[in-house]
Formats: sequence, structure tokens, C-alpha cells
Amino acid sequence: MIVIAATWILILLIGGGIGLDRVLTSSVTKNFENQLEYILTAMVASAEIGPDGEVRMNRPLGDQKFLEPNSGLYWQISGKGKPTFPSYSLWDRELKVSDEHRDIKVHFRDSKEFEGEILRIAERTIILPDSDTRWTFMVAQDRESLDSQIRELRSVLITSFLLLALGLIILAALQTFYGLWPLRAVRESIGEMRSGQKTRVTRPLPDEVMPMVHELNDLLDHNEKQAEEARRHAGNLAHALKTPLTVIMNSATAQADDLAETVIREATTMRRQVDHHLARARAVGRRGHAHSRANVWDSLESVERAVSRLYSHIRLDMDGDKQLAVRVERQDLDEMLGNLIENAAKYGGGSVFVTVQEAGNFAEILVEDDGMGIPEKERERIFDRGARLDTGKPGTGLGLAIVRDVAEIYDGQVALEESEDLGGLMVRLSLPKAV
Repeated sequence: MIVIAATWILILLIGGGIGLDRVLTSSVTKNFENQLEYILTAMVASAEIGPDGEVRMNRPLGDQKFLEPNSGLYWQISGKGKPTFPSYSLWDRELKVSDEHRDIKVHFRDSKEFEGEILRIAERTIILPDSDTRWTFMVAQDRESLDSQIRELRSVLITSFLLLALGLIILAALQTFYGLWPLRAVRESIGEMRSGQKTRVTRPLPDEVMPMVHELNDLLDHNEKQAEEARRHAGNLAHALKTPLTVIMNSATAQADDLAETVIREATTMRRQVDHHLARARAVGRRGHAHSRANVWDSLESVERAVSRLYSHIRLDMDGDKQLAVRVERQDLDEMLGNLIENAAKYGGGSVFVTVQEAGNFAEILVEDDGMGIPEKERERIFDRGARLDTGKPGTGLGLAIVRDVAEIYDGQVALEESEDLGGLMVRLSLPKAV
């Protein structure tokens, strides 16, 4: 940031300095030339033709330097075929007259014809009254005074702009240094958390940094929650597998006659537990996506096609808001809807009706069937892992348990009610609505 700021400051100041130098140099040079032009105009006004056709001045020019030899300020009047009329300051020298151009207006040029002097010459061609000769009026002055002013001007400009650049770069560096200083405090706080001294960033920091601190603390809360859930899942799974493994171990040790049946039964139980915890672990892992979003109707159509192939005799109707979306990963939404609709098709009487509706900040998905329903006193128990009221049909008894666990992970909920229209069970799945 400091390098970029310094680079732009230098580029802008150099560009501005060059532009200002040109403007001021042009102004000083123009002022210098205006003085020469003023003298030239005075020469033209005081010039006249003498009796012998020569040009002469009817009044002297006021500057004393025209009377001092080699003073650096000269004038000269020249005409083709006529004697040159110079100032006393030229002494034994003459200004060269260029035949390449005739200047009706004042013309300025530089000349190095005198050794040790660079002259700035103003010249103009005039035809005086009572004369057919083209007279060239010339005023010349040593450029040393002009160049000295330009050098002094540039020296002041360079010094001023260098000090300005230095000051701006130092200011940018201080601004960057102190502007980013709160990040050092954040870094130190993170170091304290890594060493175990603190668990959150608690230092008072500027308002500009606090949103980042809040996000960091929220991320730590989220990670701790996931880690705690992972530990709880591992403990629950270990506890769930411990009993079946003990039963198998005891049967094997005793060489029981029903060892094969025991292994199959307990392995089935362990498989259900593993499937359940894997589904929950996948949902927990995907919950961290900040932009989780799924369209409910698209998921319903996908599940409807799959269930229709498995239960071709079932009539499945859907109605409601087709644009409603929830803050849930599409894979988890498919799994929840798949379990609910499959249960309704499996245990219902042949009709399943799904309604999608908005309820405040939640989207509600109502899955109704025309089956026997579930007695109110059994509705809480049915959510237990492996609980089944109808053991005559294949299943693991984990469908509703998985739906409840995944819904709670996304801050949703599941409720069992009686269907008023179909007379069977109605499952009300509520999930956070996506904006």
C-alpha cells in the first residue's frame, strides 16, 4: 500500500511539476519578450529617414545599456544596400540579418553569433515613409537574465515538489501504518487463542475492524459447535455399537447355537446406527456453507420421480408455491423429502398429497397420506432411532429420526399431526426460508 501510494504520488507530482514548469517558464519568457517588443516598438516610432536616405532616430532610447559597449542589450536597424545603424552597445559588432524571412509582425529567435553570449532577438521588417527600402529593426538581449530566472524558478519548483512528495509519502506511510495497526491486535489475539490464553477476540477495536472481529468470533463459535457435535456423534455411535458388539462377543464366547442369527441381527442394528450417524455427519458438514439454497419444488419433483418408480400404484399430488426456496443444501433437502414421501407411500393407503407454503420466515412442507396414521401418544417415540410401528414392512426405522436430526441442524423442525383431508398422518416439515 505504501509503495503504490508513493508511486502514484510521484507520478502525479512529476506530471504536475512538468506542467507547472512549462506554464511558468512560458510566462517568464513571454514577459522577457514583451520587454524586447516594447523597445522594438519604441524604435519604430522614433525612426525616420534622413536627407541622404539613411535611417536615424529622432530621439534616443531610454535604457542606459544601449550606450555601454558589450552591455548585453543591443539594437540595430539594417536595410539592403543601406548602411547599418547600430546601438553604441554593439561597438564594433553587427547583428546578422537573416534573409530567409520577412517579418511584418514581431519575430523572436535565439542566436549564438556572439561568443560567450546567447541572444534573444526580436526583429521586424518595416517600410518607413518616404523610403522604398525594407528596414529590419532588431533588438537583442543576452538570455542570461532570462535563463537565470528560469533556473531559479525550477530550483524552487523541484525543492517544493520534493518536500511535498516526501511529506505526502510519509503521511501515506503513517496512515497505512496506523490504519492497519488494529490488525496487529487481531493477530496478537489469534496468537493468544492458539496458545490457549483466550478463546475469543475481546479487545476493543475501531468500528471499521469490528465486523471482521464479529465474523471471526462467529466462525470460532461455528467450529466449536461442529467439533462438539462431532465428539457427541462419535460418543453416540460408540455407545450405540457397544451393546451389539457385546452381544456378539458373548454369543461367540459361549458358542451359542444361534450365533449366526445373533450376528445378522446385531449387524443390522449396527448398520442402521452407522447409516444414521453418517447422514447426520454429512448434514453437519454441509451446514457451514453460507450460501446454502435449494428450491423446494425442484427437489419435490426429483423425489416424486424416484418414488413413483418404486411405488407405481401410489397417487402423488403436489401443490403450493413453486418459487419457495430454503436455506438447506439440495442433497439434504432431497434426503428429508425422500424419507417423508417414501414413508407416506409405504404406510399410506395409496394417496399422498404434498403442500408447499410460506409461514413467516419458514417454508412449510406438508406431507399427508391416507393411511392409518400414528396415535398421538406414539408420535414422540416414533422419532427414536430404529422405532417402527409396522414391522411387517421392510425398513430400518431411521427415516423420521434422520429427518428430525437434519432439520434441526438447519434450525428447522418436524411435527406429526393428523391429516384433516386424507385422514392419515400429516408431517409438517419447517425449514428456514431463503431470501
